[in-house]
Amino acid sequence: MSILSGVSSFFGLDIGTTGLRLVELKGTGPTRTLVKYAYVPIDVKLAQSDSKSDRQKLAQVLANLVAEAKLTTKNVAVGLPSNRVFTTVVDFDRVPENELGKALMYQADSLIPTPPAESKIDWAAIGDSPKDKTKLEILLTSVPNAFIEARLDMIESIGLNVVAFEPDNLAISRALIPTGTTAPQLVLDVGQLGTDLVITMGDAPRLTRSIPTGAEAIVRAAMQNLNIDENQAKQFVYKFGVSKDKLDGQVFQAIIGTIDLLVSEIDKSVKFFQTRYPDVPIERMIVTGGASTIPEFPLYLANKFGINVEIGNAWRNVAFSGDRQNELLGVSNMFGVAAGLAQRVE
Repeated sequence: MSILSGVSSFFGLDIGTTGLRLVELKGTGPTRTLVKYAYVPIDVKLAQSDSKSDRQKLAQVLANLVAEAKLTTKNVAVGLPSNRVFTTVVDFDRVPENELGKALMYQADSLIPTPPAESKIDWAAIGDSPKDKTKLEILLTSVPNAFIEARLDMIESIGLNVVAFEPDNLAISRALIPTGTTAPQLVLDVGQLGTDLVITMGDAPRLTRSIPTGAEAIVRAAMQNLNIDENQAKQFVYKFGVSKDKLDGQVFQAIIGTIDLLVSEIDKSVKFFQTRYPDVPIERMIVTGGASTIPEFPLYLANKFGINVEIGNAWRNVAFSGDRQNELLGVSNMFGVAAGLAQRVE
């Protein structure tokens, strides 16, 4: 799913659950300069639909956004939603480098959940296995061909040239984690319908998960437990959040069960990572996505896990004029995937 050789300019496109986001950067090296960014909200049902008519509607929305943004290139690197992609780290017998791909394909049916013949499979060797030094540690990703082909057709139908597909959680890690960081980092992207979790170490993802609890579930808990409508629930969640002393702790009590479901899944992932890499504790948790703005949510996570928690900055590796700081930081929690895609290198 890699980029075409020789492509010098392209933009990153995030087809998210609630909106389309794109970022174009220029330059090379660890810091690129922002050329354009743009966003348009979309209906959740449209984003999730596999029907041809909905794909055509989505293509039209994308065409309008690209036209309004006045991008300088038709080349695009496209994100793949994590719930459509299978990603795993496996220990694999050492074979000559030029035979590794063939050997992986030979065993693919025991490594991925979909039939290999119906899947696009990508892999990268990331080093020695921590469990068995005689083996290699391989990052393996697969996605159904039907999904890739439908997405490719949709994007090419409006005259764009897809140069790369990449899972959202890999792209967001590139944007949010400081370049050259070797210690383990946990990135948590709390979206509308679910949460992407990725733990990286030494510039490579070592564990990725898609957790089906997101902002919508938290808002729904407030609606049910406080007996209020959706708009009021959203207002309460994003105004009072995980604060025990606001509104007599009523909102806290209403949503904490759902938040603790998410915390429990994060905890399982952390423990799994630590059993595989027992000598390297996670250095920090970076939180992004819509729900990262829920008051005191990052603090709650910090207290639960006893590690530093910071709010992700999608523009960490991006240069822009100082007078745009407030504008860009205000939308940072939405643009991690698109910015990460735009920072891909060959």
